[in-house]
Amino acid sequence: MRRIDAIGIGLGVFIAGGLAYVGLQLIGLDGQKAGIWSQVLLVSGLIGWLATYIFRAVGNKMTYHEQREQYEQAFLQKRLDELTPEELAKIQAEIAQEEQTQV
Repeated sequence: MRRIDAIGIGLGVFIAGGLAYVGLQLIGLDGQKAGIWSQVLLVSGLIGWLATYIFRAVGNKMTYHEQREQYEQAFLQKRLDELTPEELAKIQAEIAQEEQTQV
């Protein structure tokens, strides 16, 4: 996430809180109750976002982790494509030999 994205999200949350406060006042709540309920909505949203963040972190669905896996796969595929047929056959024979010794 870029810095400007974080600033935009923070500003959006701030504006959403203000709009919730004004909206609750328009439907008839006094200023104190509207303030409390707008805070309840914002804190609930924060807890919901935190829950999704924890879920993504525990499940390794974070952007960095996924990019790292894609990079590793592309790197290994490039190395595999660069092998000559003789080198590839040699590696496959070594793998087959290791599989036989493990059984």
